[in-house]
This record gives sequence, structure tokens and C-alpha cells, in this order.
Amino acid sequence: MDILSAVNAEWLRNLTWIAAVAAGVLLGLWRLRRPDLAALGAVLVFAVANTGAGIYVLLHLSDPRWGGEAHGRLTAPTLGGTPVVGQYLRPLDGLLTGLANGVNQFNDAQAALPTAAGFFASAGWAFAIAVPPAIVSLVVGFIVARHREAEFARVREQVRDLSAEVAELKKSLGTTAG
Repeated sequence: MDILSAVNAEWLRNLTWIAAVAAGVLLGLWRLRRPDLAALGAVLVFAVANTGAGIYVLLHLSDPRWGGEAHGRLTAPTLGGTPVVGQYLRPLDGLLTGLANGVNQFNDAQAALPTAAGFFASAGWAFAIAVPPAIVSLVVGFIVARHREAEFARVREQVRDLSAEVAELKKSLGTTAG
């Protein structure tokens, strides 16, 4: 069952944008403090959605949605019904039918390849555009990790100080009680 059978090339292009915007919004709501990750996720979802759309077009080459019907479909004439020599021409019927089907498939592929190439080009640009947000996310992640490490060091120092105070209290209580 093909759930995208009613979707033409324009709507398929729109679906890639809708998926990217939805992913960006959801990631932005999930990680409010890291909009850089939401932007990176949206760009990567756009790239993956375009790659998937290009693959979908290539898997459905004979679909008329990609413009394959612009060329007239070829049908092979039947030579077997020709009077007098028809019985000798019957082996050519299969050959001509195969040739017509091959030309039809070539026309379908020729019409679908620009659509698929458009999706793949969009995916390539999206992957290229994903590099700066990825670098920004790495830098922000490094800064956040440094802040967490510094906070952890402060907490560790507080624990060490409190442990020393507790040891002094135990020592002072032990000497006064004993």
C-alpha cells in the first residue's frame, strides 16, 4: 500500500519542508535552552526527507506524476494478423512489444530523473548548510560541558570542605564525650 500515491511532485516537495519545520519546532520545544540543536535537527530532517523523496521517485519511475505521460505511450503493432505472411511475422510481435516497453520505460525514467535530481540536490545543499549549525552546536556543547565541569568541581570542593567539617565535629565530640 502506497500512502503517497496521491501526492504529486509539488506536494512531495512541500512535505519535506513541513517535516523540517515540524522537527525544528518539536526539537525547539523539547530543548528550550539549545535552539542550535533544534536548527541542526531541522536542517538534517530536511536533508533526509529530500533524500527519501528522491529515492521514492526513483522507485516509482513509471508513475505519471513525474511527467512520464508527456511523451505518448508507444504500443507495438501486431504483425501476426497480417494476411499471407502473418504467421512468419509472429516472432517479431514479442520483439516489437519489448522494444516499445523499453522505450516507454526510458521515457518514464527521463521524465522522473529531473524530479529525483531536484530532491537529491536539495538534500545535498541541506547537508552543506548543516555544517555551520553543527559547528555552532559543537562549540556550544563544549562551553556547556566546561560550565558543568566547573560546577562539578565546585560541588566536589564543597563536599570535601563539608566532610572536613564533619570530621572535625566528630573529633571534637569524641574528645568531649570521652
